[in-house]
Amino acid sequence: MPVSPPAVRLLRRITRARTGLAALLLAVGCLTPATLAAASPAAAAAGTAICTPQGTTPMNNGEYTLQANEWNSSAPQCVTPGTGTAWTVSTAAFNLSTSGAPATYPSIFKGCHWGSCTTGSNLPIQVSDLGSATSSWSTEQPASGAYDVAYDLWINSTPTTTGQPDGTEIMIWLNSRGGVQPFGGKTGTSTAAGHNWDVWTGQQTSWKIISYVYQGGTTAVSGLDVAALIRDAVSRGEVNPQHYLIDAEAGFEIWQGGQGLATDAFSFAATAGTGGGGGDTTPPSTPTGLAVTGTTSSGASLSWAPSTDNVGVTGYTVYRGGTQVGSTTGTSFTDSGLSPSTTYSYTVTAHDAAGNTSPASAAVSATTTGSGGGGGSGCSASYTVSQDWGNGFNANVTVTDTGTAPIKGWRVSWTWPGNQAIGNLWNGALTTSGNQMQVSGLGYNSALGAGASTSFGFGATYSGSNTAPTLTCTAS
Repeated sequence: MPVSPPAVRLLRRITRARTGLAALLLAVGCLTPATLAAASPAAAAAGTAICTPQGTTPMNNGEYTLQANEWNSSAPQCVTPGTGTAWTVSTAAFNLSTSGAPATYPSIFKGCHWGSCTTGSNLPIQVSDLGSATSSWSTEQPASGAYDVAYDLWINSTPTTTGQPDGTEIMIWLNSRGGVQPFGGKTGTSTAAGHNWDVWTGQQTSWKIISYVYQGGTTAVSGLDVAALIRDAVSRGEVNPQHYLIDAEAGFEIWQGGQGLATDAFSFAATAGTGGGGGDTTPPSTPTGLAVTGTTSSGASLSWAPSTDNVGVTGYTVYRGGTQVGSTTGTSFTDSGLSPSTTYSYTVTAHDAAGNTSPASAAVSATTTGSGGGGGSGCSASYTVSQDWGNGFNANVTVTDTGTAPIKGWRVSWTWPGNQAIGNLWNGALTTSGNQMQVSGLGYNSALGAGASTSFGFGATYSGSNTAPTLTCTAS
């Protein structure tokens, strides 16, 4: 289940901007910051504890900053700095439900966090110009409680911001306990940086979230290639390579317990490339799998498999008969303004942030329907792959009433060209016969007014190629 609903997660980010909670939450009986810090032997042997919710202290001569960052609780918490970059959650006994947001995210960061910057970080760096980013992190993880051990990298559209970053939040989960899960849903796997990860993605109001969850969990990483994970996120369309990496955090999101969580040592180092998009002269791979996913009397819908690039694909250009007719950052496109009963030829190219362009894809032909309607009697269906992770994918199908009168129902049918198998489907009723699929509307989305649209979606698995099917829509 997701860690928190989007509204609560948004509160979390706003509160991290230090605009939400009161400064002191320690007036509990006769407890004081000193007695709270002394409750932990590890804390007592180290530096001065931070016991205010949004307290911070520089570490390792200002190269890093330690932040208490308690934003969703009034329970006592202290974090105690040690030597170098070591620190401990010396006081914590949280007891929040894991179905909501965590109480706190005590963490150490490097770079610029909501306008507060460490020294000598080399950040911000434009993602397309990121030469390297590596990190080592050794932790202590108690055997009880509910928490995660996670990096939090922030990507912003501009080099600096004093508020909520508007690009992408990249979380790297090394471990977790108590059944907590990342925001969003699992959408794939990755072997980036030489490890096996589960990949979760989600969309907040003004920024994306992608989380890499270390399969099997670990207490430490050494020389982790963070840049490889960032580039993996770029290749999935979750990070804009023209945006900027502005800071890197590492800490513990805590729902329950928390005392004893500790960092023994932490380092993060990032360097820029040679400029001009990192000196990138390598074009993306040629788009493959270009297919017609639906036609009407005046339009044709296309989809294709995503291209790859050494830095990241930023978009695609669509050509009709050799003439550019549009561009998109996704892997689907609908061409409009066509003539009925006419055949058109299409190709697609991919480009990256440095302006490199791939060779054109193989051509595909689309024939529009007659003037009486399209894709069946009075309706059409267009097919888009929203996510593809190599052995599985999510797809969305848009159904449109193409006639001049309302329809009472619709039915979309197709035959898989490969070994695709649907695992779950939403907003429709599925009937199958071998590799033949048929989806009908439900009570709330069967009837459509003239020109109106609805949609259904599904998740499926496959091996080999994932060529898009040709859809047929029949109205009643």
